[in-house]
Amino acid sequence: MQVLESILYPLVNDLRESTPSSGLSSKVSPDTPLLGPSSTWDSIDLVNFIIAVEERIEKETGKRITLVSEAALSRTRSPFRTLGTLAGYIEELCRSDPA
Repeated sequence: MQVLESILYPLVNDLRESTPSSGLSSKVSPDTPLLGPSSTWDSIDLVNFIIAVEERIEKETGKRITLVSEAALSRTRSPFRTLGTLAGYIEELCRSDPA
């Protein structure tokens, strides 16, 4: 599954359109930050985005995954740093979930 192209980029565009005040740049890439001082996301934007990602994955793949978990939050390097790290984490979860 091409997570960036089929799920994450379209959802970033949806969030940008529905929340113009979010400050999201029109140019997104795997390096687009989701967390940290260089991110333009606020906490509500990020929560809404994560929920939308989980819903889109289930709709497109039939797999129900939970992105925010103790395992995710206890990693040394957060999977929520950038769109690219989130895509890698999603692919990892989808591979490990046989459903």
